[in-house]
Amino acid sequence: MKHINMTKDMVIDKSIRWWNPHKTENWQELGVDLVMDKREGYYFYDMDGKQLMNLHLNGGTYNLGHRNPEIIASLKEGLQSYDIGNHHFPSVMRAELAEKLAKACPGELKYSIFSSGGGEAIDVAIKCAKYATKRRKVVSIEHCYHGHTGIAVALGDHRFSEPFLSRGDPNVYIHVPFNDINAMEKALAGNDIACVIIETIPATYGFPMPDVTYLKQVKALCEQYDTLFIADEVQTGLMRTGSMWAITKYGVEPHILVTAKGLSGGIYPIAATVVNEKAGQWLLEDGKAHMSTFGGSELGCLVALKVLEITAREDVQENVAFISDYLAKGLEAIRQKLPDFFVGVRQNGLVMGLEFDHPEGAKYVMKCLYDHGVWAIYSMLDPSVLQFKPGLLCDVAFCDELLARLEKGIEQAFAHVKADQSVG
Repeated sequence: MKHINMTKDMVIDKSIRWWNPHKTENWQELGVDLVMDKREGYYFYDMDGKQLMNLHLNGGTYNLGHRNPEIIASLKEGLQSYDIGNHHFPSVMRAELAEKLAKACPGELKYSIFSSGGGEAIDVAIKCAKYATKRRKVVSIEHCYHGHTGIAVALGDHRFSEPFLSRGDPNVYIHVPFNDINAMEKALAGNDIACVIIETIPATYGFPMPDVTYLKQVKALCEQYDTLFIADEVQTGLMRTGSMWAITKYGVEPHILVTAKGLSGGIYPIAATVVNEKAGQWLLEDGKAHMSTFGGSELGCLVALKVLEITAREDVQENVAFISDYLAKGLEAIRQKLPDFFVGVRQNGLVMGLEFDHPEGAKYVMKCLYDHGVWAIYSMLDPSVLQFKPGLLCDVAFCDELLARLEKGIEQAFAHVKADQSVG
């Protein structure tokens, strides 16, 4: 904020001393000397004035760009009448958003339980499944990520759970390989699993794409064994694949759907767990069993309503389809120039993972793209893949500039890889 007068060096020093020493120093060691300052649309600026194109979007938080003017205008208007509200009582904004989400979600999803973030919303989803089925066991995917809160972190990769001694009991929290339907059926065959939770396209694992029939087969197994299917759409939902929810592109109607990140518009934190009648049974029997002071804040609901309205516009959906195709062709042209290093693109709409022929190739690419003014981050659980997340409202001029910078960055990264290999 402008009234806080600090230099960039002061911010980094304070961050090391008072915020997160290791993360701050690690970015410096990786050559990412960044403190965000001005931001607008799909660009943001370092405190030194360096411009960056945002191709990470905080996992889709900025689907509609930084400081989207329509969302800000909606929030400003809301501030004339609303605050966070009171989570104990019915609310105009919560009731309206819950209805809109039910109508926007697939199948028989009905009730919305609101949270302040994705991890909390995942915890709610698991609690709903356990209440509905009276079972404790949960199946998730190996190398998955669903958040850092209590239940969510136990579901995920040991990289996140073990440091805090939060890894779940392997007899309760069961992990199976992605795209392995036989392993999934073996896990469910005991008729004792409360739910299966899958991020439709696992982001932190580098966006491996589900086999064409995999998710539909998993849903069928869930029906067979009276298990609930939870679709984690925190990063893949809200039109990123060209459909409001990625799961519907695979022909699946989940029992529970979780949305967060982009629902906030990057302006006000909010998340939602949308459940069907069975998963929401506790809402009919003991609605005070779960509470969240900031979940469903009235200002957050107001922002989310505007996000849904913008996202559902026909011209936005058409733009996602056009830009997805435009970037796919541009990326393929770059790949053909550097086939020994840039080996593939995992893509469903604007959900993209760029594959490199080096176990940590995406780390090299991330640093070189940063040098060329593009911010995209490697996949933490597969650093050979770069997470590549264009926004829904990108135009051709932005894409042309991006592709030009991308080609230079990948060429530079490949040169660094070859140089390091020759030294090794």
